[in-house]
Amino acid sequence: MKKILMSGGNGSFAKQLLKVNNKFDIIAPSKKEMDITKIEDVDFGVGYYKPDYFIHSGAFVRPMKLHNTNPEKSIKTNIIGTSNVVLTCIKHKIKLIYISTDYVYPGDNGNYKETDSLLPINKYAWSKLGGECAVRLYDNSLILRISMTNKPFPHKKALVDCYRSILFDEEASKITLNLLDEFGVINVGGESKSIYEFVKSYEPKIEKIYLNDIKDVDMPSNLTMNTKKMKDTLGK
Repeated sequence: MKKILMSGGNGSFAKQLLKVNNKFDIIAPSKKEMDITKIEDVDFGVGYYKPDYFIHSGAFVRPMKLHNTNPEKSIKTNIIGTSNVVLTCIKHKIKLIYISTDYVYPGDNGNYKETDSLLPINKYAWSKLGGECAVRLYDNSLILRISMTNKPFPHKKALVDCYRSILFDEEASKITLNLLDEFGVINVGGESKSIYEFVKSYEPKIEKIYLNDIKDVDMPSNLTMNTKKMKDTLGK
């Protein structure tokens, strides 16, 4: 049985991946057990567990407004932390899978392909793109730009005028486990629709909110992705 070492073991994505897994030996240490901002922690983890794959899902994500007020944490976690993971995977010759985000796209026209230009509009997305830059320097890697949210949805309101190719993290984790041997960049998402429309089908009582109501962070209006590459790959 092949072995996976994951960062971000306390995160919802790691928990979902552990829940749906039935074919890998997965080790998902907490930040206290393997702090990605300390390269010696990552190096020890990889050296000790000797994984076949490293899924890097550890990140500073929410609340997004904190990336404006605490850029140091964004840099240390999402850029330097990712660089530490890349350097360690290079050293130990381990396949790296980086969990990125649809937010790296400009977010105006939508239907983005993996080869389209990247121009984030908020600091969270810039920090994730900074991590991508390090990963792209390592050939034995895969970047998954995933459009996902937690289930249940973590907010009382959902955006009516923000469109994404969104999935719940449970479905995204299943897809991730089926893409481990791919390389390059793959968009991972579902049917393109507004966040409100997506959430309402599961939570009928969700309330509406609009982009103009959000004042503390820049939000894109259309992050929908072209997922043909994902579908073709899964259909092999």
